[in-house]
Amino acid sequence: MRSYAGRVDNRTEIREFLGTRRARITPQQAGLSAYGGNRRVPGLRREEVAMLAGVSVDYYVRLERGDLTGASDSVLKALARALQLDDAERAHLFDLAHAANASGRTRRRPAPKQVRPSVQRVLDSINAPAWVRNGRADVVAMNSLGRALYAPVLDGPARPANTARFTFLDPRAKWFYADWERTASDMVAVLRAEAGRNPYDRALSDLVGELSTRSQEFRTRWAAHNVLFHRTGFKQLHHPVVGGLDLTYEALGLPCDPGLTLLVYTAEPGTPTQDALNLLASWAATLEQEQRAESQDAKDAS
Repeated sequence: MRSYAGRVDNRTEIREFLGTRRARITPQQAGLSAYGGNRRVPGLRREEVAMLAGVSVDYYVRLERGDLTGASDSVLKALARALQLDDAERAHLFDLAHAANASGRTRRRPAPKQVRPSVQRVLDSINAPAWVRNGRADVVAMNSLGRALYAPVLDGPARPANTARFTFLDPRAKWFYADWERTASDMVAVLRAEAGRNPYDRALSDLVGELSTRSQEFRTRWAAHNVLFHRTGFKQLHHPVVGGLDLTYEALGLPCDPGLTLLVYTAEPGTPTQDALNLLASWAATLEQEQRAESQDAKDAS
């Protein structure tokens, strides 16, 4: 992410995104096996992408130089087909085009820094670890099981706690996340997609700058320009109290709070992970009782 007085360098983002997408597709994958020959790079040539998208070579070169101003939806759709973009990549391309065509005064409303009381009640009513995050991976709210599950993430001094910062800067992360490599790659892809949706988010720019400065593993993944929808999947964790957990998560957007996502983790019934979650719930309840008792003692002492 290029730093820039609060926003992404849109032209650079477009240029590097289109360039990396073009480079990964071979002529054979694009149905152009007859166009093989001696090639300096394994990916498609610009003129081949232009032909596949049905645009002139000069126009495609302009697009790949980072200029999406005025590009119509039909051109963007044709480009997405030519580059074989998946749903997340296609959405990212449209986000980049929207940013290129927006006025400098256009701003997306920032996500709330806390949840509404009704959302917290929903969290507290869920009998599973659940939490709400924003597009920067800040922890916005949790239920008691969520706090117990993500206790190592919450241990750090920084507030709000941030799972991306934990993933790349906390040495415990590679133990906590059993499949750290996939988790790290997915995390960067989610942040990259958010940068396309919300290029004016200064806090996101600062986070990416911090991670880029302090983590080579983050820099390498950020340079790949991969994007991802974070909707459902599996999470394998090593919890310091209950041990290994094989969880399924669902990520649900909150329509009344744009930019916030509710995540819920569940386990298959009758599995060791479900038994571990039950133990985690007992541990969390004990902790809360102790904290309430300590708080009451402090009030009585005052």
